[in-house]
Amino acid sequence: MVILVILSAVAAPVIAPHDPNLQSLRLRLKPPIWQEGSEPGFWLGTDALGRDNLSRILFGARISLLIGVMSVLVQGTLGVTIGLLSGYYGGRIDTILMRIADVQQSIPFLILAVAVAAVLEASLINVILVLGVTGWVTYGRVVRGQVLSVRERQYVEAARAYGSGNGTIIFRHILPNVLPSITVIGTLTISTMILAEASLSFLGLGVPPSLTTWGGMVADGRSYVSTAWWVSVLPGLAIFFTVLSINVVGDKLREILDPTLRRGE
Repeated sequence: MVILVILSAVAAPVIAPHDPNLQSLRLRLKPPIWQEGSEPGFWLGTDALGRDNLSRILFGARISLLIGVMSVLVQGTLGVTIGLLSGYYGGRIDTILMRIADVQQSIPFLILAVAVAAVLEASLINVILVLGVTGWVTYGRVVRGQVLSVRERQYVEAARAYGSGNGTIIFRHILPNVLPSITVIGTLTISTMILAEASLSFLGLGVPPSLTTWGGMVADGRSYVSTAWWVSVLPGLAIFFTVLSINVVGDKLREILDPTLRRGE
C-alpha cells in the first residue's frame, strides 16, 4: 500500500485522467462510476465545483507525502541535534534544553501547531516548518536518553583517550548508535504528520486552496456528506489506508532494528 501511494504520487501528472483544478458546474457532484447518474470518465465522481475526485486524490497524495516526509526531516534534524548536545554535555545545557522540551510538551501538539499556523501565512513551506518545529521533542528525549548510556561505553572513553574531539565522538561514535531508534520514530511520525496536515487543511490553516490536499478535500465535502458522501469519504479513506500502512511498516521496522523484539524478549 505504501509503495502504491508513493508511485501514485510520483506519477500523478501522468496517470490522473483530468486536471485536478479544472472546474465545470455542469459536472458538479456527479457520483462514482458504480452509482446511477455517474459521468463516464469520472471514476470516483466529482466535487461541488465539478472537479474530478480521482485526479485530486492522486495529486493530494503528493502534497501529503511531501509534508509528511519533509516535516519529519525538520523534526529529526532539530530533535537529534538537541538530544545529542543535551545528553553528551549534560549540566546546565541539559537542564535548559530539557526545560524547553517540558514547556513545549505541556502544550498539546495540534493546539500548538494550530496556534503557530494561525499566525503565519498559509503556504507549503510554513506548514512544513510549523509541523517540524512543534514536533522535535520526541526525538530530543529519545536521543538524549540513549546518549546518556552510550557516552559511558568503553569505545567512547577510548576515543576520548585517543584525543578525539567532542564533535568527532558525537557524530562518529555516538550518532550511529542512535540512528536505528531515529529511523523507527521518523517512520511512525510520517503518518502523524499526514494526519496533522489534514487537520490543519480541514481547519483552513494548511496550504493555500490552490494546492490539492486530502484534508482540504474532506473539508470541501463536509457540507455535502448527506447528499454527496464521496466528496469527503473517498479522500478520508485515502488518509486512513495510508496512515495505517505507514504504521504497519514502522512497527515491522521496529522489530527488525530492535534485537530484543526480534528475540521475543
